[in-house]
Amino acid sequence: MKKISLILFIGILSISVKAQEKDPVLLTINKKEVLLSEFNAIFNKNNTNEGNATEKAVNEYLDLYIKFKLKVTEAEELGYDTTKAFLGELEGYRKQLIQPYLSDREVTENLIKEAYERMKMDVKASHILFMVGPDASPKDTLAAYNKAMKARARIMKGESFDKVAKEVSEDPSAKSNAGDLGYFSALHMVYPFESAAYNLKVGELSMPVRTRFGYHILKVTDKRPARGTMRAAHIMIACKKDADSLTLAQKEQKVKEIYEKLKNDPSQFKDLAKQHSDDKQSGSRGGELAPFGTGKMVPEFEEAAFALKTDGEISAPIRSDFGFHIIQRLELTELDSYENLYNSLKSRVSRDSRANKSKEVVINRIKAENNFKENLAERNDFYKAINPKEWTEGSWSVDRVKSLNKVMFGFYANDGEKLEYTQQEFAERMAMKQPKGKLNANFNLDEEINKEYNNAVEEKALEFKELRLPKTNMEYKLLLQEYRDGILLFDLTDEKVWSKAIKDTTGLQNFYETNKNNYMWNERVDVTIYKCNNETVASQVEKILKKKAKKGYTNDDILKMVNTDSQLALNIEEGKFEKGQNELVDACNWEKGTTQKVNDKAGKTVNWVIVNEVLKPEAKKLNEVRGTVTSDYQNFLEKEWVNELKNKYEVVVNKEVLKLVK
Repeated sequence: MKKISLILFIGILSISVKAQEKDPVLLTINKKEVLLSEFNAIFNKNNTNEGNATEKAVNEYLDLYIKFKLKVTEAEELGYDTTKAFLGELEGYRKQLIQPYLSDREVTENLIKEAYERMKMDVKASHILFMVGPDASPKDTLAAYNKAMKARARIMKGESFDKVAKEVSEDPSAKSNAGDLGYFSALHMVYPFESAAYNLKVGELSMPVRTRFGYHILKVTDKRPARGTMRAAHIMIACKKDADSLTLAQKEQKVKEIYEKLKNDPSQFKDLAKQHSDDKQSGSRGGELAPFGTGKMVPEFEEAAFALKTDGEISAPIRSDFGFHIIQRLELTELDSYENLYNSLKSRVSRDSRANKSKEVVINRIKAENNFKENLAERNDFYKAINPKEWTEGSWSVDRVKSLNKVMFGFYANDGEKLEYTQQEFAERMAMKQPKGKLNANFNLDEEINKEYNNAVEEKALEFKELRLPKTNMEYKLLLQEYRDGILLFDLTDEKVWSKAIKDTTGLQNFYETNKNNYMWNERVDVTIYKCNNETVASQVEKILKKKAKKGYTNDDILKMVNTDSQLALNIEEGKFEKGQNELVDACNWEKGTTQKVNDKAGKTVNWVIVNEVLKPEAKKLNEVRGTVTSDYQNFLEKEWVNELKNKYEVVVNKEVLKLVK
């Protein structure tokens, strides 16, 4: 008997060991286990050297992972994972993350292909909108629909679309644009609207189209081959829309002078953009903008840019609400291949309203996989149980059907997990859906019951899949865990490190004082640079500078004296520079009080450089380097915090299991 018991014990032990060997515990943090499979998945996701799990790479990532998990553990111990804000944010992310798992691949592929085909054409359309929410009552929905039909009838009888749009559209912008949406491409509008626009012929008027915003009447006014993606540069002279006449004249003169220079020598575009453009971000890149396509720029700019026929061509000055622009076409790229755009299209489609099309396929699959059972007799009980008059008036009560307590439908997974939906739950749903208002004569309560029953089946099917997904799909489980831990980590790190470093002014000051030798200026020179566009101007400026101190001229005075005929004649720059920061300053002798004439290497300007002061190496003041000091202080606080957590929570790594990471 003992021998049999011993054999049985050894057999059970062997099974247990094999189970552990299959997915053993890699490490424990505060007695919470992390399995090898979990670490393997996360390591491989973040390992930049794919297929190369070296011992060094594994150990480095393990160190980062432990620090990460220590912070998450601290957040859990402090109850961050139970707050309303955390739960709400996690739920928001969960709804986004789960969407790809609630769609059908084949349907999604067709939607991606459809989007690509539509991207070959730009559509210009106008619309008239009657707002009604996606969950509005039948009464409100019908009212919006009827208003849309009345507007359509007016247009069909001969009234202009623009007139009707301005009078009745509930899109606020229609008062000024008559509903004109300009040109757009696929994935720029909600899917039902986009489909209607692409399916209409030019000049054709649609029937009411329902979107989440309400009902739309569309009119397509033009279709054209897609323009592609433009790389362009611009020189912008900022000018407010309501600028006074004097300012407007000065700005217009300046942009015209720049344009004249470009007509004579287009190769100057980058230099002139750097020197004169008021768009400093693009100006630092020689005027180059991020690539753009249809509908991404203000219409005046877009039309002028796409009107340029060849790379390198430069437009005459145009005006927008931002000011004056001179545009240079750098490159026009036609629509890329389907293969190259596939991944970005897939991502965009998954976030778009068209993804709902595959929901029906998914729901049918959920039913099949989880042994869906229903008894429509339980649904039909409500045909008699709900009084139409009471329900439409909003006075019907769940108390009327206390006796109805059967299961209407259920999902029954093979592992025993189930979800059942009862008549009492449906009664509560119907009570919530009461319109509380008079409905039209064609309203049919039985149809409403059928609709709500079908909605309940769909909702519960998706709910059951969502409930089981962490058990049935490891990829989703780890992804959700990653977001959960990320939210916890962000909130606690913000409190312990990021915000603390910003708010703790005393700690920041002390850290700076301790480490100020890490933030040093090299030798610098304080200069004023007078940039003259030719020798004649340089001679004029030289004479003025000799009188400057005696006459008390300011730099603004000098600009007014010199730039009488041209706003480009003289520019003045002041600053403190180290070696290598400014070529004009580098070319000077660093002697205090000297005025030196320096030509730039490109020979575009003649310059006078006045050395106001030579500054010895010194520690940068805190306000000069606050961003860098704050970042370093945050790193310091984080290291201190991690050390505290290592002392607080026990970390045990199974070195043998670590060798299995691959």
